[in-house]
Formats: sequence, structure tokens, C-alpha cells
Amino acid sequence: MIDFAKINLKAGDGGNGAVAWRREKYEPTGGPAGGDGGDGGSIIIKATRNLSTLDDFKYKTKYKAENGQPGGKSKKFGKKGEDLILKVPVGTILREAESNTIIKDFKTDNEKFLIAKGGKGGRGNVHFKNSIRQAPRFAENGKKGQEIDLIMELKVLADVGLVGLPNVGKSTLISVITSAKPKIANYHFTTIDPNLGVVNIDKERSFIVADIPGLIEGANEGQGLGHDFLKHIERCRVLVHLVDISGIEGRDPIADFTLINEELKLYNEKLADKPMIIALNKTDLDFNDNASKFMEEFGNDYKIFKISAATTDGIKDLLDATYNLLLESENKKFDLIEDIDDNFLNDYYNREVEYDLQFAKENGIYLVYGKRIDNLLERVNLEDYDSRMYFESKLREMEVFDKLIEMGIEEGDSVAVGDIVFEYFE
Repeated sequence: MIDFAKINLKAGDGGNGAVAWRREKYEPTGGPAGGDGGDGGSIIIKATRNLSTLDDFKYKTKYKAENGQPGGKSKKFGKKGEDLILKVPVGTILREAESNTIIKDFKTDNEKFLIAKGGKGGRGNVHFKNSIRQAPRFAENGKKGQEIDLIMELKVLADVGLVGLPNVGKSTLISVITSAKPKIANYHFTTIDPNLGVVNIDKERSFIVADIPGLIEGANEGQGLGHDFLKHIERCRVLVHLVDISGIEGRDPIADFTLINEELKLYNEKLADKPMIIALNKTDLDFNDNASKFMEEFGNDYKIFKISAATTDGIKDLLDATYNLLLESENKKFDLIEDIDDNFLNDYYNREVEYDLQFAKENGIYLVYGKRIDNLLERVNLEDYDSRMYFESKLREMEVFDKLIEMGIEEGDSVAVGDIVFEYFE
């Protein structure tokens, strides 16, 4: 069942700033004129009702937005990287793979979500001119785009969910009341994926119904793909519990109904609280009057309808009652069981940035590291003298040398700042 996918997303990197000079005829002194790099493209996920599976993400698992273009001469900005828009079915939830935290639940058509921001373009050398440094021969590199590993999970969004044991006639019923064409056969687990269809009662009344694959005992523990099937029921506002009342397979309809209700409750008590209608199917084969016994047992607690999906008897009354129950429950909200962390992405990327500087001493070498150092190294060109001076001034601004002195550094000791190793001198 393709309703699960794990993918890697990488937003575009920012373009590097340019090192360039003015070369106009009447500007003999020149001056810096390097433009800024363009921002990297971001990745946006968009929900659509035109898709019903996550198949597209089964074969391609890595997605990258376009990088920003480098800056140009004459203060020209680099072109921004194009955003990448990925489309998923309505009903898809997103989890951050490592923590399994839910960060988004797509509930409406055309809903958009920014999942990874493109890196900011680096500044050109025109930004680094000052009274002391008249001709800066360096520029900033663009920042890296954000990257995240995602788990996508699709849960069917339907108004009504048809539930019941395997082979009770759910697929036959949905083929009768909608234009859906599910696989129908006289054996268990004919349906392994939810079938969606639109029920049009008349010009003004309609609803979406999902044929949830057959549940079995132990479904709440994952038996028979139970967890995969039960999770789809979470989204339905009303349940229609289909029971094979004929008993021709030697089963007890009352025991079957009780079994499925218990599985729903054990999986999540909220499922047992959903509005439910009972449809006693195959009444044309009920030679032992099981329907009367069933209605005597549960008639005071549920609305019960006797139908035959094969002959269509009783189906009109069932659909009318289902629609009316939907109207009664339209203000009720059945969302995901798990809480959605709306602020997760901000926290996630802040943790990744880790702006506090880290200091250590190993094997006689003083180590300085952290995301601030990584960002600084990305923005300088250490082969250029001016850029090295800029790098050193930034280290002093971050009070790196003050901290090293506190740690007891002496002249001639080795210092590793990120991947750069040098000897310390006052």
C-alpha cells in the first residue's frame, strides 16, 4: 500500500558574492563593484485533490531546489534560484524523520507549506569597503540551503468510512453507490488499499465515502496490516459498519460486530466515539432471521438498516440516514491523534545552527568550532589577504582570542578554527 514515503529535501544554496571593480572611463580610482549572489530556491509542498497516492515519491527520494546564481560586476545581483514545488494528496502528513515529529497536516486543497528555505546569497565586495579597506578583494560566499529528511504519510480524507470484517460486501456496496470500480471477489482481503468514491444522492446532496480494507482480530496490534487500515479511519467523520448478516460462512454477526468495535476502541478510544450507522448486508441470504436477533441486541444504541448490496434493497434509506448524520456531526472535528508541532521547523533549524561557540583542547591543540565558525568560513576566501584580515577581525569580534587566553594559550600554540590550523601569536 503506497501511502508512505521517506524523502530527502535540500533547498538551493545562495550564490556567491562577486569581487569586481568599476572600470568606467571617468573613474580612474575604480572601486569595488561586486554584486550580491542570488538567494537559493526554497522547497514548498502543496496539497492537491488531483492526487490520491504517494507513488511519485516511491521511485525518486531526493529533491533539490535550484541554487542562486553568483553576483556579477557593476553591482549586478545574481538570479534567485527557482523554488521547487512538490505536490502531495490532501490528507498527507509530514514527519521529521529522525524525531518522527509531525510538523504538517494537509487538510485542504491547494494548501502550501514552506518546508526548506533557500540559502541567502553572499554579499559582493562592494559591501566591504570602508575608510581603512578601500579596495576589498573578497566577497561572501552564499549560505547553504536548509536540508531535512521527511517521512510522508497519507491518511484518507473522507466523510464516511465503510468498516467491517473482510468479505462482508464493502467493495460491492461502494461500487453500487458510487462510480468507483474496486476489485470484487469472494475471498478475504480483496481490497488492500482504500477505495474512494463520491456518493451523489441527488443534485444537492453528496458525500465522499472510503471503503476501508477489512479489519481482523488483532488489528489494533498491527495484525493483517491493521495499523495501516485503522489510521485511515481516523479522518472519517461518520462510520458505516457493514455486517454480513447471512451467517453463511458460519460466523456470528453479533460477535463480528462486537469484535470490530473492540478493535477500534483498542486502537484509539476516539474511534469508538465516532458517529456510527450499522448496515446489515446480505439480508437476501438471511435464512435464519439473524437480523431480528441483531436488532434486538443493538437496536436501542444504533441506527440499523437492513440492506442488500447485491440487489440494492434498503440502500436509499441507508444513504439518506448517513447524509443526515453527517449534517449533525459537521461541527465535530476528527483530526490526527498525534499533536502537530507548529514551531518544530524553527526549533529544528535553530538546533542545527547551534550558534554558541564551542572550545576545547585536545592533544595540545586548541579547538574552536560551532555553526558560527562554519558560517564564517563559508563566507571568506582565506587565500586572499584582505579576506584573512576580515576573518581575523571577526574572530576578535566574537571574542575567540579572549576565550583562548582564558584557557591558557601561549604564543606558538596551535589553534584549529574549523578546518583551519594556525599558530597563535599576540
